[in-house]
Amino acid sequence: MHRIGYLLTDGFQVMSLATQSVFEYANVVIDKPFYEVRNYSVQGGQLHSSLGMAVETLPVNRRCEIDTWLFSGIGTPLDIPTPAEVIQFAGEGAMRARRVAAICTGAFVLAESGLLAGRRATTHWAFAREMQARHPDINVEEDRIYIVDGPVWTSAGMTAGLDMALAMVEKDLGTDVARSVAHKLVMYQRRSGGQSQHSELLDMSPKSDRIQSALEFARKNLKKTINVEDLAEQVNLSPRQFTRVFTAETGQSPAKAIENLRLEAARFMIEDSHHPLEIIARETGFRDRRHMREAFLRGFGVPPQAVRRGAREI
Repeated sequence: MHRIGYLLTDGFQVMSLATQSVFEYANVVIDKPFYEVRNYSVQGGQLHSSLGMAVETLPVNRRCEIDTWLFSGIGTPLDIPTPAEVIQFAGEGAMRARRVAAICTGAFVLAESGLLAGRRATTHWAFAREMQARHPDINVEEDRIYIVDGPVWTSAGMTAGLDMALAMVEKDLGTDVARSVAHKLVMYQRRSGGQSQHSELLDMSPKSDRIQSALEFARKNLKKTINVEDLAEQVNLSPRQFTRVFTAETGQSPAKAIENLRLEAARFMIEDSHHPLEIIARETGFRDRRHMREAFLRGFGVPPQAVRRGAREI
């Protein structure tokens, strides 16, 4: 039996508890109770989430035999100070476990306890730079889904906690079990820890359906040559009118947007596969490996090989 304890504080993000479904369905897949999941707080008793939902918790004590501690995030870690007793428990009691993890802004608890000193870590992108400023002894990587540094795991915001929990299942029970759990939870893509927290389609956030449709067409046809005429035809606009509307809604030209979509697709393939760079360049619409390298240097400041090395270090 692998015992998992969720350490909650008042105002915890209810999304943190969604990760418990990953462990629940791992038990379903292997048809036996491998994981036992319980909610704890320093004092025990009833706590309320940021949404107001009440949850009963068990009190932590030295007799708690926990294999993995997960510290939940709160919505406003910069405004609400972490209780001293929670920080103390993270620094002393939690390390008796085999594995310690933080979901989203729960990483601030681990940071304040000293557990992240000298380690690589991540958190929600909106708070990553503040964490780095407050704790310069931590190597904060703000554009990662999750990071594993020895026995300490940290994840980015909200849904990234699901990816981290799934990675724990994969480490404990193997790839086939993790894949089956992802399928049962209807997770569209089982993301590796090295993937970016950001999505180009989200960042561009066009206001109209027609520009969104043009971007979806581009994303699905990256392997092909795509020009403004092709995109304009999809939404029944002239190339000139399309370029004007597209730039106004997304803040970038169609050509730049297509390159960014290609960069994102290539980065995902580099981080989450073992395909040679020549094949990745071809599959994502770059002329060749050299063309892709030039785009990576413009977009990310590093070549594709550096991205692949970084993903393998997660």
